[in-house]
Amino acid sequence: MQNRDVVFPKGRRALYERNRYSPAIRSNGFLFVSGQVGSREDGSPEPDLAAQVRQAFDNLNAILVEAGGSFDDVIDVTVFMVDPESKFEAIWEIVPEYWGNAPHPTLTAVGVTWLYGFDFEIKVIAKLPDATST
Repeated sequence: MQNRDVVFPKGRRALYERNRYSPAIRSNGFLFVSGQVGSREDGSPEPDLAAQVRQAFDNLNAILVEAGGSFDDVIDVTVFMVDPESKFEAIWEIVPEYWGNAPHPTLTAVGVTWLYGFDFEIKVIAKLPDATST
């Protein structure tokens, strides 16, 4: 098996190791980021929806920065929302704070019934700047 080039955000490695998954894998100039939720340092959810969405983006950005990128390098986004009919508008008011200017990445939004106590999750694929194949 090929070694995985795992990217860990600062200060959260133990959380990922405890849950047995990689936050992101760097491969051939791309960064594949696991779904990020609005979790606090201990892994518990932010109770307020707006704070939870902002924390999910902050957690995502920490991984992107650690890999040498930013949200501007994101090319594909998948978001998961519990009860999107009642929460979509509130969530989408926050997105422009992080999304950046057009052209925007591709997007798939999925309504789900359960996210382990969270209301929002975002996973992305980014093309890293000046990346070398690994």
